[in-house]
Amino acid sequence: MRYEVLTGMDGVSVERDVAATMRDGTVLLADVYRPKQEGPHPVLLSRHPYDKQAALSNFGYAHPAWYAEKGYLVVVQDCRGRYLSEGDFTPFLNEADDGYDSVEWAARLPGSDGRVAMYGFSYGGATTMLAAKESPPSLATICSGFTGSQYYDGWTYQSGALNLAFVVYWSTLLGLESAKRAGDEAGYGQLGAALGSAPDWFNFLPIVDYPVIAEHASYFRDWVQHSTYDDYWSRWSIDEAYDRITVPAMHVGGLYDIFLGGTVKNFVGLSSENGIDSSENGIDQAPTQKLLLGPWTHMPWSPVDVVGGQVSTNEVDDWQVRWLDHHLKGADNGVMDHPVTVYLLGEGIRNFSEWPPPEAHFCEYFLHSGGRANSKFGDGWLDREVPSDEPADVFIYDPATPTPSLGGHSCCFDSVTPMGPADQCVAEGSRMVLVYTTEPMGEDVLVVGDAFVTLFAASSAVDTDFTARFCVVGPDGRSVNVQEGIVRARYRDSLTEPSPIAPGEIYRYRIDLGPLAVKVPAGSAIRLDISSSDFPQWDRNLNTGGPIGCEGPLAAVTATQTVLHSGSYPSSLSLPVVRN
Repeated sequence: MRYEVLTGMDGVSVERDVAATMRDGTVLLADVYRPKQEGPHPVLLSRHPYDKQAALSNFGYAHPAWYAEKGYLVVVQDCRGRYLSEGDFTPFLNEADDGYDSVEWAARLPGSDGRVAMYGFSYGGATTMLAAKESPPSLATICSGFTGSQYYDGWTYQSGALNLAFVVYWSTLLGLESAKRAGDEAGYGQLGAALGSAPDWFNFLPIVDYPVIAEHASYFRDWVQHSTYDDYWSRWSIDEAYDRITVPAMHVGGLYDIFLGGTVKNFVGLSSENGIDSSENGIDQAPTQKLLLGPWTHMPWSPVDVVGGQVSTNEVDDWQVRWLDHHLKGADNGVMDHPVTVYLLGEGIRNFSEWPPPEAHFCEYFLHSGGRANSKFGDGWLDREVPSDEPADVFIYDPATPTPSLGGHSCCFDSVTPMGPADQCVAEGSRMVLVYTTEPMGEDVLVVGDAFVTLFAASSAVDTDFTARFCVVGPDGRSVNVQEGIVRARYRDSLTEPSPIAPGEIYRYRIDLGPLAVKVPAGSAIRLDISSSDFPQWDRNLNTGGPIGCEGPLAAVTATQTVLHSGSYPSSLSLPVVRN
């Protein structure tokens, strides 16, 4: 253990490599940041696998010393099997027990007042939520950011499709440290080179044999082989344990973050489980959950360029300190005046009482065409009128030439994975994309809540994908993505029991677009793009019905896709609209 006084940090000191012994004897090391003021102080605990002293530890939040200056004892710990901590690392496997033990250890540190808050984003958010579901007695509150509600749907997969760009990038990143720990210099160099050229690997098939991580991130193969929601995944699911998480929680999410849907689901599930309304005695219970959504990608949280006004990258830290001061220091600072605070794209800050906002009402926009909605140059349109008898739209999906992901909700760097808003010009110029657009809006339209697409479609294949992108088209004709979704046909009814489709048969598909918070300004239009791929955000469906990720490129089958919009098959876009 080493002791340092940090220069220019108002007397903040740090103890390096403080040991915590887990229940099985494994020793995890942490850095402990201490305020200058006499204690005792409440503790802030962050646990992640990215090196407690390295850049990724400080990639989103302010430096731990900044929080120590605010009067908190801050503990940053390397997860089991990572960097200076003992043991072997398998994502998610030990985080619940290790989190519980670390909370109780931190509560007994010299200078602690016995109350612990956990915070972290991404995998650090996962360690926070997994610890919270074990209900350690000393845990007083949590601040969980940019994280999921489970590690199958919304993390590794999305409605049955593999989150390809993310899992290839992330597993390669994790493998670097494992190679270093093993002293494998050649493997470390290979992983580093692959990380820098990750897009070159997205086309590799079969996915399960992705060679770069075979030795140092073998869990990647497990993820691909467990392509349904089974016991492998359910043991770690947060959304199956909401009744076990009883502490107040702040949930922070980015409107272009890969885990946005899970962040919102955690807020909604815990708000319901902890009971905002107590009908037995007629008394409203004070809310214990806070949702903060901003115009951010997964990292480094710099605001995207379609937001109204400036949103500082320090916003999350400011809100988090308000939350912690309220729950750990008794500050009456108004942090819970509004359970939901959203920085709407194109609008700015809005406060609501819940998610979705009670003032939001669904408006259906129906798909129409004369049978040639292919590309932005086609005849597709959206309006509020239920279609009558209209010809269907047909397009070809060839897995060898997938529709490219232009922006989106992936992770973790926009130079590598598809993230954020982008001009959809290239994708919408393809005849393999159906494009439906409204007339320009006569007034501002605020869309706040969870949107979805109802699609009546048929395929010549026994399995395929249908994708949707919700876009806003400005007066200059530029189409910018806001949200997107996918459904893998075999998972249309169940994520646990997939079933093939009959070629040529019409099915009703629901494509969840997830949370939206955007102003469509007067003069702009709403657009819906329908295709069968969004690559590399999601893996390509080879249309065979074979095991996901286990087939080579020669197995691919080209599919003919038919989208119907008629009185009998009214395909539509459902948007939660808040009236001004």
